[in-house]
Parts: sequence; structure tokens; C-alpha cells
Amino acid sequence: MSFVPNDFDASSWENIEPYVNDLINRELSCSSCLEKLISDTSNLAEHISETGALLYIGMTCDTENENKKNEFLYFVENIRPKLSEFSDNLNRRIASHPSVGNLPERYDLMIRGIISDIEIFRSENIPLGVEQTKLVTKAQGITGAMTVEFQGQERTFPEMKAFLESNSRDEREKAWKTMVNRWMEDSEELSKIYDQLIKIRHQIALNAGFNSYTDYMFKAMHRFDYTVEDCLTFHDSIEKVCMPIVREINERRRIAFGLDKLSPWDVNEKSGSGPDINGESPLKPFKSVQEMVTKLSQVFHNMSNDLGKKFDKLVEMDTLDLETRKGKAPGGYQYYLEKSRIPFIFMNAAGLQGDLETMIHESGHAFHSLYCGHLDLIDERNYPIEFAEVASMSMELLTQDEWGLFYENINQASRARISHLEGVVYLLPWIATIDSFQHWIYANPNHTRDERKEYWLSLRERFGSNMDWEDNEKFRELSWQQQGHLYGVPFYYVEYGIAQLGALQLWQTHRKSPKKALENYSRAMKLGNTKTLPDLFAAAELELGFDENHLNSLISEVKIAMSEIK
Repeated sequence: MSFVPNDFDASSWENIEPYVNDLINRELSCSSCLEKLISDTSNLAEHISETGALLYIGMTCDTENENKKNEFLYFVENIRPKLSEFSDNLNRRIASHPSVGNLPERYDLMIRGIISDIEIFRSENIPLGVEQTKLVTKAQGITGAMTVEFQGQERTFPEMKAFLESNSRDEREKAWKTMVNRWMEDSEELSKIYDQLIKIRHQIALNAGFNSYTDYMFKAMHRFDYTVEDCLTFHDSIEKVCMPIVREINERRRIAFGLDKLSPWDVNEKSGSGPDINGESPLKPFKSVQEMVTKLSQVFHNMSNDLGKKFDKLVEMDTLDLETRKGKAPGGYQYYLEKSRIPFIFMNAAGLQGDLETMIHESGHAFHSLYCGHLDLIDERNYPIEFAEVASMSMELLTQDEWGLFYENINQASRARISHLEGVVYLLPWIATIDSFQHWIYANPNHTRDERKEYWLSLRERFGSNMDWEDNEKFRELSWQQQGHLYGVPFYYVEYGIAQLGALQLWQTHRKSPKKALENYSRAMKLGNTKTLPDLFAAAELELGFDENHLNSLISEVKIAMSEIK
């Protein structure tokens, strides 16, 4: 019999409190009693996590619904603060118990995390955390509400992306400027929110005894296996290895278009997407979400019966919200419902190749959740982000051979593969840009907006392209606002880069032996959070590294693969 009943309502503290009191006051006379406490705590956490997840999902699916927003904020303001204090009290009880050293090895990582959380917890940071979440929710509401009138229709930003791949340069320019002008209407408010977030976050760090929010977050995010210095080394490696290739690709594009300089509507600096250099029509792999889902089922079944069944399960569980619409938050995510052991996928599909890749990416996260769903404790399933993204980013690469299902001829599928591989090379510099920006922001919390602008522009010179911004310099100065991670999940971005290194290694294996690659994938994903990050990489036969030689070996294979496709 479980500690908490299956129909438990975790949306009010009155319901939660008796269980919390039980856990805090329970007599613990032996190590098995301690294990039972951990198990029961996990059971309660599953219910609370799922309630919070459903409230967040409801709010992001409909940012204009005041009731949903208020329900989410009620949870944030009235339940999470009390949970923070409870968690700290319970953590201290567990860590100080005489039997903690006698617990089986399976608890080692959990105890390491608990000790770290105890070290950084401060009660005065609880209300600051609430204020932070409210500001992030406000920013999401602003960006989710952004629509434009274009060619006689109201369109969301995801819908506008199709026009940025048009062969008509005039149409691309008009589309890009329409979106930029709309963004600039809210840019001051978004800057104000970010200013407030920086101030709050710096205070959280000071309260916890840290000189910078960077150091605080490395501790809070349990980054035990790499350092700030490793990240900086990674930035340098990306600059040396990737930037020459990015500039080479952009130069080919410039020549093909017959331009003196590229403009921001000629290529997306983050993804490398844009019009085809040979004048081919934009890639549109599906006409409807249903078509995308049906064909992806076939893709995964072709790869392995296991993946196919897992994808079909996602569809059967009806936990997909994939279509773009007004009022829906931008972006995409997978959110695992811990009690139900069900993944939820959220995205904004508008029929583009990038949308297909997003769905494959989020499906990879869902597969990861399903692979480790057998693990008993919520902490054992709470895999590190750096490896979570290996699950998703590798899936984008491993499915490439199957993309022909989405296109009428082989040339279109080849274009999609080359575009995606180019996107890998483009994304790494953008990751370095965002991560470098965050390191500077929180190392200099009292900076002025002008100083922030200058540093951002210096990064765009370092990791960007020779581009003509004409009279759009104001947007360029604020283009960091488009990366929602800066607002909602600070320091969550370098993980994509670290994971990409793992994903590329898995893809290298797949190029030689698809069966072996998928075996390595499933074996590692089943481990959840039961091993350290280096051990998770090792379980998939991958190496965790940040140096130039390691990156160069992987990107060299990307270049080889692109030449083979051509």
C-alpha cells in the first residue's frame, strides 16, 4: 500500500500538510526505517510534482487564460515555499541520521545531492524564488501573446517562420521586419523583467553565501562533474572549430544570392535555416500534425520495434499538444508526469522541417522518461540535464536515414539532412554565445544596460557572422531576449552543447552499426539518475570532454557526412 492514495489532491497545502508532518516527525530507529522514509517522501513528491506539472502545462497551453495562470501562481506562491522549508528540514534529518552511511550504494548520488542542497538552502530565498517565478510567468505571457498581421492574416511567430525560408528576398525581409517590429513593442518590458531577475538572482546567491549567482547555480544544479573553467574551455573550442565552418557556409550562401553582405533575413544565426541556395522551395515535410505523427510512428518502427512501440504509446496516452495557436507559449518541451509515469510533449508545429526536428527531439526526451520509468524513486528518474539532452539530440541525428518518408524525392530528404547537419554546426556557437552571456551577466550583476549591450555585441562578433543589419541595430542589441532560457531557466543552455558532443558520438557509432548505437542508447537511458554524468556517458560508450581536439574529431565527421550526402 502506497503512502499517499492514488486519488490524492496536491493542489492545496491543507491536503499535503498531514503527510509532511508524518515524514518530519516519524520515529527513525534503523536504516530500513530511513529507507522507508525516503520511499514515502518519493511517493509524496510524485503527486506534488505532477500537480505542478499539470498546472504549468495548462498555463503554457493557454497563456491568455487568467484562471489557469492564477492556479499556477497560487501553487507557486502558496505551496512551493512551504515545500522548500519542508524539503530542507527533511534533507537535514536524512543527512544527519546515524544510519545514513549504512544505506545501500543506490542512495549515494541522492545523498550527495541532499548535502549540496542543505549547503545552499536559505529560508530568506524562498520569497525571492516566488517572485522570480512570477516574473518568468509574466515574460512567458508577453511572448506567448505575440502575433502579427501578415498578408491579410493574424499569425503566430512559429507560423511566420515559413516566410523566412521563402525564395523571395523581399518577402523574407518583410516577414522578418514585421516580427522584429512586433517584438520591439514589448522589448522594454522584457528588459525590465530581466533587470529584476538579475537583481533577485544575485541576492539569492549572496544570501546563500556565494559571491556570484554563477557559483550558486553550479551548486544548485548539481554540476559535480565539470566546472566553470570547463565551460570557458568549451566556448574557446567552439570558436576555433565551428566558426570557420559557419563563415564558410555563409560565404557560399552570400555568393549564391549575389549579395555584398548577408542580412538577418537571409540566414538564421542560431539554426542556419533560411532559403535554399539553389532556389528550391522551402522544405515542408508534413501538411498536418496528424500526418507528422503517423509518419514518425513509421520512422521509429523502422529503427526498432522498441522505439516504435514507445512512440505509439505516446500517441495512445493522448498527452501531445503540438499545433501552434494564438495564446500558446512559444517553444517546445517534454514534461514527465511523475505519478502517472506519462510524458507530455508541447510544441508549436507549423509544417516546417524545424518542427519535425523539434518533435523528434522531444520524442527523445519522452523515450528517456519511458526507459527509466521502472525506477522506484523520483530522484532515481531525475536524470541530469546534460544527459537528458543526449537522449533528444541524438534522436534527431539517428532518425536522419528515415527522413525520406516525409519527402516525395530523395533530393528534398538530402536537403533536410544537410540543413540539419549544418544546424548542428550553427547551434554550438549560439550555445557558446548564450552561455558566455550568462557567465558575464552574473559575474557583473550591477552592470548597466549599455554595458550589457556592448558585451552582447562583442559576443555576436565572436560567434556571429559578417552581416548587414542596416537600420535594425536596436533589435540586434536586444536579440538575446528571444532565448527564453535566459529568463526561465538560467544557466540551462550549455547542457545542449555538452549533450551534442554525446549525441554526435552516438551518431558516429550509428553510422557504422545502427543496432549497436540503439543498444547503447537504451542501456544508458534506462539508468536514469543512478550513475554520475561521466558514468552515464560511459554506459553509452561516449566520452565527456570539452577540448578542441575532441570537438574537432566530431565536427570533422559532420563535414564528411555532408560531403557524402551531396
